[in-house]
Amino acid sequence: MCGRYASSRAPEDLAGLFDARLDPGRELGPSWNVAPTDEVWAVLERADRDTGELGRQLRPVRWGLVPSWAKDPGVGSRMINARVETVHEKPAFRRALAKRRCLLPADGFYEWVAVPAAGTAKAYKQPYFIRPETGSVMAMAGLYEFWRDPAVADRDDPDAWLTTATIITTEATDAAGRIHPRMPLALDPGDYEAWLDPSHEDTTDLRALLHTPAGGRLAVTAVSTAVNSVRNNGPQLLDPATS
Repeated sequence: MCGRYASSRAPEDLAGLFDARLDPGRELGPSWNVAPTDEVWAVLERADRDTGELGRQLRPVRWGLVPSWAKDPGVGSRMINARVETVHEKPAFRRALAKRRCLLPADGFYEWVAVPAAGTAKAYKQPYFIRPETGSVMAMAGLYEFWRDPAVADRDDPDAWLTTATIITTEATDAAGRIHPRMPLALDPGDYEAWLDPSHEDTTDLRALLHTPAGGRLAVTAVSTAVNSVRNNGPQLLDPATS
């Protein structure tokens, strides 16, 4: 799975990298400890409400997909990932796969390995940061949904709608597989257009676009256990562990 990641690039840089329009009036600061239910940057394509013209946007969404039919947005905390093997079948994800796909930019992601107790040392979980060897941005494949809050009467009120997303994952068979059996999927820049195009609804073709980040050329670094707490943040979380 992918349960924590880093996304520290400035929104202006991300907008340029993905040739997207920055959603005005919304700002997210850099985070080296992105956690479920946090707001994150997503790249998606939507038709303009006034002109109907399709455009690529960079906009904040909440991590943890809430299906449109959900009674409570709290279900999103359990839907941070969607397995590529079954995403086209699951009721929570199958329509989003056909209609509402996005990219979630990341510097890299974290996974943990359980370290058993030894002598006087207690058992703990050792975090690892996994990123492309080149340091390039990871465009993690995602799905997004809109959830209508029935407590807000006016449909045109921005608070009436919650936009959420999930990350598609696969079996990890490369460097990441030594750390954890699952990992996020990614896209090459040449496939962004096909993935983001909402008129492209052939889910078999779409799933074929997904692949291992950086072609498997990933750097895996043991980092400080400080990242284990969502209260901690900052670039120091990516420093190699000292012991």
